[in-house]
Amino acid sequence: MATVADTKWIEGRAKALGFDLCGVVAAQKFPELEHYQGWLDRGYGGEMKYLEDPRRQNPSGVMQGARSVIVCGLNYNTRHPYSTEGVSAPKISGTPKGWISRYAWGDDYHEVMWKKLNALAGALPERFAGQLESRAYADTGPIAERIAAKYAGLGWLGKNTLLLNEELGSWLFLGVILSSLELTPSLAGELPSSDLCGNCRQCLDACPTGALGEPYILDARRCISYLTIELRGPIPEEFREAMGWQVYGCDICQDVCPFNRNPPTSGTVEFQPRGLGTTKSLLEPSLRWLANLDEPGFRELFRGSAMKRAKWKGLVRNACIALGNAEFDGESGDRRKILRRLEELCGHEDAGIAVSAEWAVSRIQRKRT
Repeated sequence: MATVADTKWIEGRAKALGFDLCGVVAAQKFPELEHYQGWLDRGYGGEMKYLEDPRRQNPSGVMQGARSVIVCGLNYNTRHPYSTEGVSAPKISGTPKGWISRYAWGDDYHEVMWKKLNALAGALPERFAGQLESRAYADTGPIAERIAAKYAGLGWLGKNTLLLNEELGSWLFLGVILSSLELTPSLAGELPSSDLCGNCRQCLDACPTGALGEPYILDARRCISYLTIELRGPIPEEFREAMGWQVYGCDICQDVCPFNRNPPTSGTVEFQPRGLGTTKSLLEPSLRWLANLDEPGFRELFRGSAMKRAKWKGLVRNACIALGNAEFDGESGDRRKILRRLEELCGHEDAGIAVSAEWAVSRIQRKRT
């Protein structure tokens, strides 16, 4: 078995590659995973069938011969306001703006993380002799990264179900390397970080759709991130108004978290907002611009972006709903142009777009009377 010094070497190399956090844990079935099947049985995973992969319940089943999990965290917070600061939906005055989740402002984090993880995996032979096997996942495999991160000493699981670190908050991308090496765990005999959420329930109370009905349990079917990214077709009407200006993902439960009040920011160029300062910025983008995007334009704009996940139909659908929640300044030209575009989309062959456009037109016209 490798030594404590070997684990420290891995953690040091990870930091040298730009990771903010790194820890090691044995490949095992973590206690939280005992409740995973029950969570699925309650339907909380929605249409995300990939979550039903049985390998998710034990990392040792993901790679034959896996003995250890190296967990890395990368801070993606940037020096820009939170979605809960200043103007927010449903009262968006002037030119209607949308909100894109912080993690998707820049380049695709999967690629950024995977490159660093593979560099770390490629460095292991420098320290460890003999044959070894490694496999890196950047939110791309059947691994419960946040749970592994807890037992690797990177933080605790907050009431919003995300990993929280006392110094860095929750603006963290997580990735893992499964290794055939039998490494000494970073916590080696120590308990994971204490749960510091205490009596706080700000994340639960702030969720506009009630996705966090009870602490530490997420009903994805009600989560705005799920609704705007994973769900195909029309969004249930009961959630549309509560979505406000969210067009891709949602940051609210992180924005209100006390541990995210003043966390460190990242200087990683890839995580800065694309098009910042232009009419095509991903930081509070124009909803009119998004609603007018065609499919080729979407593919070109979001090449190398995590936002590909929503697909063109999903993003236009979401923009329609956000426009239905917007407030306009009187009979502005912008309002008339937006209504014309929405009326065009009412006849779209995709039900998700058509239904959302019809809902938005009805809302805008009703507000005028």
